[in-house]
Amino acid sequence: MIISANSEPNRKEFNSLLDSTIAELSSHAKKSSKSVSKLLGRDLEPYVKDVMTDLAIGTAFENSIELIGGQKFPDIVAKKYYGIEVKTTTQNHWRTTGNSVLEGTRVEDVERIFMLFAKLASPIEFRCRPYEECLSEVVVTHSPRYLIDMNLEKGKTIFDKIKMPYDTLRKKENPIRPIVDYYKSKLKPGEDLWWIDHENSKASNLVIKIWTNLSVKEKQEVKNKAMVYFPELFSNSGDKFARLAIWLVTREGVVCPNIRDLFTAGGKGQILVGKKAYKNVPRIFLNLFDNLDFILETIGQTSSIELSEYWGIKTSEKKKIADWIELISLQSKKISDAKHLNVKQILTEIIAQ
Repeated sequence: MIISANSEPNRKEFNSLLDSTIAELSSHAKKSSKSVSKLLGRDLEPYVKDVMTDLAIGTAFENSIELIGGQKFPDIVAKKYYGIEVKTTTQNHWRTTGNSVLEGTRVEDVERIFMLFAKLASPIEFRCRPYEECLSEVVVTHSPRYLIDMNLEKGKTIFDKIKMPYDTLRKKENPIRPIVDYYKSKLKPGEDLWWIDHENSKASNLVIKIWTNLSVKEKQEVKNKAMVYFPELFSNSGDKFARLAIWLVTREGVVCPNIRDLFTAGGKGQILVGKKAYKNVPRIFLNLFDNLDFILETIGQTSSIELSEYWGIKTSEKKKIADWIELISLQSKKISDAKHLNVKQILTEIIAQ
């Protein structure tokens, strides 16, 4: 692992440069929001580099701003010492999967790295924080990676949790060991750590949990996601819980022996929409209607690209709620106990309330 013993040169002036960069990017977004919103992924890196280069004129960082590119970490380097890692999201949140814990591609001599995060959903916003201050957890794709949260409170980083500073951890010969030890110390009976060693695997928790160990809030959050991602839950298909069972383990790290009961236990009930009462409503639809606000929030925070993969149809940011309603409606028509329900109309009316 590459280590430098440099002191921090011109730190106050670099902080000022970062502040000016965020202000300038924000100004650009207000003037040309349409063009800035298209700067996804690596397209934003040269844009940020050019803004910083212009702002660095007359400072100690003039002619020192360098775009690294490729798979190197970080994306931009200033004076061969400071680094800027650029991340983007098209959703209205400040979280994403970050870089590898191992940092095998870290640029030589870079000692202080900052996270520049662009939220390209309306309203477009930019934030910048020291890298180590916004790393909340470690998740696993094909290797352990940091989870970035630009709203992370002070004292809540993964480094606070393992009681080891970022610079100490990254310089260790095996930086994974302290992280594994930390998660092992938090395991409950029946839980274990797991590892996904597949290039295309998506981020998942390190810990496998039993459903009964989840809090009431965590259980409902998982069920809300399931009702968004798997419309077949509202059908009479014999294998309607198959995809959900796999997703629970691979994406949420949860094992549930009785998945069917999560949505059907409790029998039928009644719901009042406006002035009309609907009786003999299957429990799965009661769960749907009762949690609709949280379900819509989940849809809003999930990209249309990801939803298209789950649903098997092409959707868009503008159409995803309407498409979800249509999918639920189509599946519900296959359930004999729900034939008296116009699910599409009910969902539309509840949303309009």
